[in-house]
Amino acid sequence: MILLQCVNLTKSFGVEPILTNIKFEIQSKQRIALVGRNGAGKSTLLKIIAGQTSFDSGDLIIPKDVKLGYLAQDTGLESELFIWDEMLTVFAELQKKERALRRLEEQMADPSHEHYDKILQEYDQLQVTFKDEGGYQYEADIRSVLAGLNFANFDYATKISTLSGGQKTRLALGKLLLTKPDLLILDEPTNHLDIETLSWLEQYLTNYPGAVLIVSHDRYFLDKVVDHVYELSRTKATKFKGNYSDYLEEKAQRYEQELKQFEKQQEEIAKLEDFVRRNIARASTTKRAQSRRKSLEKMERLGRPQGNEKTANFLFGIDKQTGNEVLKVQALSGGYKDVPLFKDINFQLNRGESVALIGPNGIGKSTLLKIITKELQPITGTVSYGSNVAIGYYDQEQAKLTSNKQVIHELWDEFPLMQEKEIRTVLGNFLFSGDDVLKIVSDLSGGEKARLALAKLMLKKANFLILDEPTNHLDLDSKEVLESALIDYPGTILFVSHDRYFLNRMATRIIELTQQQITNYLGDYDYYLHKKEEARQLHELAASEPSNSDEPKKDKQNFQMDKEAKRKERQRQRRIEEIETTVDQMEAEVAEWEEALCNPDIYEDHEKAATLQQQIDTHKEKIEQLLTEWEQIQE
Repeated sequence: MILLQCVNLTKSFGVEPILTNIKFEIQSKQRIALVGRNGAGKSTLLKIIAGQTSFDSGDLIIPKDVKLGYLAQDTGLESELFIWDEMLTVFAELQKKERALRRLEEQMADPSHEHYDKILQEYDQLQVTFKDEGGYQYEADIRSVLAGLNFANFDYATKISTLSGGQKTRLALGKLLLTKPDLLILDEPTNHLDIETLSWLEQYLTNYPGAVLIVSHDRYFLDKVVDHVYELSRTKATKFKGNYSDYLEEKAQRYEQELKQFEKQQEEIAKLEDFVRRNIARASTTKRAQSRRKSLEKMERLGRPQGNEKTANFLFGIDKQTGNEVLKVQALSGGYKDVPLFKDINFQLNRGESVALIGPNGIGKSTLLKIITKELQPITGTVSYGSNVAIGYYDQEQAKLTSNKQVIHELWDEFPLMQEKEIRTVLGNFLFSGDDVLKIVSDLSGGEKARLALAKLMLKKANFLILDEPTNHLDLDSKEVLESALIDYPGTILFVSHDRYFLNRMATRIIELTQQQITNYLGDYDYYLHKKEEARQLHELAASEPSNSDEPKKDKQNFQMDKEAKRKERQRQRRIEEIETTVDQMEAEVAEWEEALCNPDIYEDHEKAATLQQQIDTHKEKIEQLLTEWEQIQE
């Protein structure tokens, strides 16, 4: 069933078009992501669909019986009610039916009532309706949603007006989920959610009975949830089937195919034009030339396919390298007003590491970063740096970017020895061009402030980057540019992020912070999940085993485990040696074949040259695969 259709929808702000002839369709149970650069019109389109913004032309078709639910970006629930009472307002009609059932039960207690049979019949009908509409489970649904959104340990008699902005946003999402509309429209629902809550929301939306339309910059979330992607770019919408990774792959394939078609047509046009030019004046060939000219006039010419829109372009460099030991944290406790969020934690960072700090919201991750950067004082413990350490700190709140300066002077005042041309070039690389550099800093959007903060960070050339939620407010393209820049960064990185895709690409080690301890995981986010699941299974296994197991059995198990570990290590070393031998042999063959290609006898024999080139390409691809395997085994 089609829940919604946009037909040639157009919207402009002043003379600037935002959306042009948008064709868009949502069917039952589809999970659709709307992606595009910041400012592409994603939130505008959601507001039009939700009926909160008008459009200039076109048609928006929604059947009368289709119920929409819309959550705007960073919308907080404003209410003077308690948490539980506010969630109950969703089920006001069910509660009304429930009260009617109680009244009928009171009347049924008197069998001598003159309308007893009619009361019984009315009660039966109302009870069936009440059950079908979820009357016997709505309280359980409220508890489930509140627990999933990290309110399990909250007092439900807490007034909503006393909560933080992030908590109000989560409650607004919870209330919307409880309404269970036919089409759920979510604009950046992953903001203010920690990793555990994100995992719950993914599972909830995957099993949601209605359709879902989502705008999100969380690529891991989109890969898990959606089955279709619409890209908004240059005021138009393009449909792709599959999740976010499928969309990226298909988009690249479409571009390559369209470019080949364009280039092929250009070759054909050039040949026809050349034939017309050479033969139009000759009496014997003029008719053929005129025929070709008509073909040219009738030809529907393809435009050159447009690649990606301009993206930010930057690299992080350093002035001087640190010693091997970069940071040492010992017996550290931190919090506010002498109330510790974490106690007695110890860890160390070495040069070249990229370490992710994770943990639930409120555990003190940002507090720990501020203690390390000396912005806050610890309650107890010490933080010490290695030699030549120069810190560059990215604050997720961009608290220092609230000035009334223009963008160009915000950067220039901090780096006064740079020329204006150099400052403008840097800002251009971060997508501030033309009059953008004259904007007032306090008027910038979240994404613009993030890019300006990254520009300042890049110019510092610090050798130790401390990043607090660096991907917040960045669009998907900017996130990928930031990741590439940080992967090539020669210094050391400590970062906090809820972006699991970013964690997977960036982290060489993960530190999990709890109130009692810090736990190290020597790998990326997927490795962390694997080890957590492994620990959970071992814990369940230990709980199911009898407590009086004998020591000889444990010793035998330990011996077997040690034996197995040594066997695997021997296998690992043998495989490393095999790979190195094979790569050396294949590289020698590639060098021999490349030298053969320089031989004129072979070079001029196209068949032999093509065969040799194919062998070279195959060998190089195999060498790349073997070296990747070698790196993974070494790690």
